Amino acid sequence: MENRTMQPPTDVLPAGVRCSFERFASEVYPFLELQPFHRAYYRVLEAFALGHVRRLIITMPPQHGKSVGATTLLPAYLLGLDPDCRVAIASYSGQLASKFNRRVQRILESREYGAIFPDTTIKQGSKPPSYIRTADEVEIIGRRGSLLSVGREGSLTGNRVDCFILDDLYKDALEANSPIVRANCWEWYTSVVRTRMHNRSRELIVFTRWHEEDLIGALMNREPVEELRLWSQLDGLPADRWLHLNFEALKRSPPTEIDPRQTGEALWEEQQGAALLEAKRRLDPIQFEAMYQGHPSSREGLLYGTNFAEYDALPREIVRRANYTDTADTGDDYLCSMSYAVDADGIIYITDAVYSREPMESTEPMVAEMFVRSDTRQAAIESNNGGRGFARAVQALVPAVRIEWFHQHANKEARILSNSATALHLIRFPRGWNQRWPELYAHLTTYRRRFRTNRWHDAADVVTGIVEREASSGGSRRVRGVRFL
Repeated sequence: MENRTMQPPTDVLPAGVRCSFERFASEVYPFLELQPFHRAYYRVLEAFALGHVRRLIITMPPQHGKSVGATTLLPAYLLGLDPDCRVAIASYSGQLASKFNRRVQRILESREYGAIFPDTTIKQGSKPPSYIRTADEVEIIGRRGSLLSVGREGSLTGNRVDCFILDDLYKDALEANSPIVRANCWEWYTSVVRTRMHNRSRELIVFTRWHEEDLIGALMNREPVEELRLWSQLDGLPADRWLHLNFEALKRSPPTEIDPRQTGEALWEEQQGAALLEAKRRLDPIQFEAMYQGHPSSREGLLYGTNFAEYDALPREIVRRANYTDTADTGDDYLCSMSYAVDADGIIYITDAVYSREPMESTEPMVAEMFVRSDTRQAAIESNNGGRGFARAVQALVPAVRIEWFHQHANKEARILSNSATALHLIRFPRGWNQRWPELYAHLTTYRRRFRTNRWHDAADVVTGIVEREASSGGSRRVRGVRFL
C-alpha cells in the first residue's frame, strides 16, 4: 500500500533550473513506476545535483532502482544543469561502468532530453569530428563538460573531476569478504578518486552493502557522517561532512521524515514483499542484514553466530520451567521475553519467546499468554524503565505464575561478553527457531563482539540474564534486590 507521507516536500527550484529531478526522470524514462521511496530518493539526488549536498552516501537493497536513479539518470541531469560539469562514474568493472555511460549517452541524444536541456548536446555519428564519444568517455559540444567511466582500480590520469559517482565497487560477497580486495579498493579510492577532486568537487556513493569494512565502513570510521532523517538536513550541511541515507528492505528503525514506514513494512511491496524478504532472511540472516538492511557485520566478529545448539524435543526430566523478560528501554528497543525449561544437568531449553516493539498494552497480554502456553511457573522481569508496572500488569493476568521484578545494576556490556561462552554451552533453541522468531534469530546470530557496533542488545541481554540466573552458584538463582508480586 502506498505510503504518501514518504513524499518529499515541494520545493521551489532555483532560478534557471528548468525542472525537478523527478519530473526530468519521468520525461526521459516515461516507463518508470515511481514508488514513494523513489520520490524521496530522487529528491535527495536532486539536492546533490544542485550542490546543496556535496558528500552523499546512499545504501539500498538490490533490485530497487538504485543505479537507474544515481548512475543513469543523475549524470544526464547534472550535465543538463551544468554543461561544464566533468562527471565520472566508477563501478567494480570497466565493462559495467561503460554500460552506465552508454545509457547516459542515449538519454543525452533523446528528443525528450533536448526539449528540457537544449544546451547540452554530444557528438552524433562523425559530427562534429573533433569531439570525443566512446563507450567510456563523451564530451559536451561547445562546453567543458564530459562524462567519463572507469572500473575499480582504473586510471584517471590527467582528468580533473567535478562530480564522482561510485556505484557498487564490489561485485559480490566473495570480493567484499576479501581483505585484499577491500584494501586495494581503499588504496584506489585514496590515490585515484580523491586526487582528482578539488575544493568544489562532489561525491556520491551508492552501494548495496556486503561487509562492515567496505569503502563505506572505512569512510565512516575516518570522517564525519550524519544520518539523513529530516528534509531540513539537505540544507546547510558542512562541506566536510557526509550525509548518509539508508533504505531498509524491511523497516526496522524508527520512522523518519525521509522514510516514515512503520515496522515490518517492505520498501517495495509489489516488487519484493515482506513475505519474500522474510524468506530471504531465514536463508542467511547475516547476509540479509548487510545486503537488504544496510547493517553489515563481519562473520568473524560475531559473538554467537549460528553456534547455538538446537533440540527436537524436551528431555523427560525437566526440573524447572521459568522465564526472563527485559522490557523495552526506549521506543526503538524490543521487549524480549523468553520462557525456558531446565533439565537435571542444567541444560537450558528455550521453549517460547516474545520479541516485539509493540507498546506495553499489547505485549503484556502476549507475554501472559506465553506463560500459559509454556507452563511457566516463575518469571523474572527487569524493573528498569517501566518493568515494574509491566510485571504487575502481567501478574494480574496470570496470578498462578510467581513473578519477581528486580533492577539490573551490572554493566550490560561486561555481562553479555563475559557470559557468551556459557550461553553457547548451556542454551538450546528449538529446531526451526529461525522461522518461528526470525527477528530474534537475526539479532542474536548477527550480534557482534564490538559492543558499540550493535544497534539492539535486547536479545543478548535476555540470553545473558537466563545464564546468570541458572548457571551461577551451582544453579542458585538468588538476585539481590528481588521483589516478589
